[in-house]
Amino acid sequence: MPERDSSADALRLGSAVAVQLRLTTVVEDIAPALDALGAYRRQAEAIQAVVPEYGPDWKCKLVLGPVLERDGINITRLTVQDPDGATSTVRLPPDVYLQIVAATNYKQRVRKMTEYYHADRLKYAVIGTQNRLEHDQGFFVKQGDGDADIMPIAHLYKSQVYQLAEYLGIDEEIRRRPPTSDTFSMPQSQEEFYFAAPYRLADICMYAVNHGISADAVAEAVGIAATQVQKVFRDINSKRRATRYLHTRPLLVDAVIED
Repeated sequence: MPERDSSADALRLGSAVAVQLRLTTVVEDIAPALDALGAYRRQAEAIQAVVPEYGPDWKCKLVLGPVLERDGINITRLTVQDPDGATSTVRLPPDVYLQIVAATNYKQRVRKMTEYYHADRLKYAVIGTQNRLEHDQGFFVKQGDGDADIMPIAHLYKSQVYQLAEYLGIDEEIRRRPPTSDTFSMPQSQEEFYFAAPYRLADICMYAVNHGISADAVAEAVGIAATQVQKVFRDINSKRRATRYLHTRPLLVDAVIED
C-alpha cells in the first residue's frame, strides 16, 4: 500500500517476500485517498508554522536524539530538506508536533481500512505485524497498524523476529535492511524516530526490566556503562506510562452485562 512518501524499496522488498512465500498480492496506492482527506495538506500546514518556506518539493522527518547521548526528557525535533538538498532541524512547539503526528497517522489508518476491505470481501482475518518491543512501547497507531484480528509475533522480541525470518529462509537483503517506519519523505530509522536506541540493546534492556535483571549485569553483558543502561531502562518505563492509553479498551458509562 504505497503512498507519496513511501520508499521504492518498501514495495520492491514487500513484493519479493510475497513471491518467496507464494502469496497473492494486490497493490493499493493510497495517495489519492490521503490527498482527498487532506493528510498531506494538514502536515504541510503544521510544518509551515515553524518553517514558513516549506513547500511541495521539500522533504521532512521527525527525529529523536539517541537515548544514550541525552539527559532529561525526550524532545522530538523536525528535520527538513529543501529542493537543493540542504537540511535543517528545528524544535517543535507541542501543537505543531501533535498536528504533524495526527496528519501522518492518516497513513496507517487508511492502510488498515483497506486491509479490512479485502478481509471482508474474502472472509479473511487481518494479521498484525507488531513485535514485542513495538507492542509494549506503543509504537503503533490506534485504529491503524495497532488493529488486527491476530497478532502472531506480539510475544516475540524484535531480535527473535529476525531469527525467525532467518529460519524461514527470508532473503538476506530483507533481513539486513534497518527497521524503518517508512512514514516520512526523508529516510528515517525506527531508532531515530521513536526507540532512540538500537533494537538489540532495547530488546536486552526490556528483557532485563521484565525479569528484574540489574543495570550492572546488563552493562557487563553488552559492554556499555551502567548509567547508559539505566537511561534505556528509564526510557522503556517512560514510554510504557505515556502509551498506556493505546492499550485500553473503550470506556463505558455503565457495565454491559449479558442476560
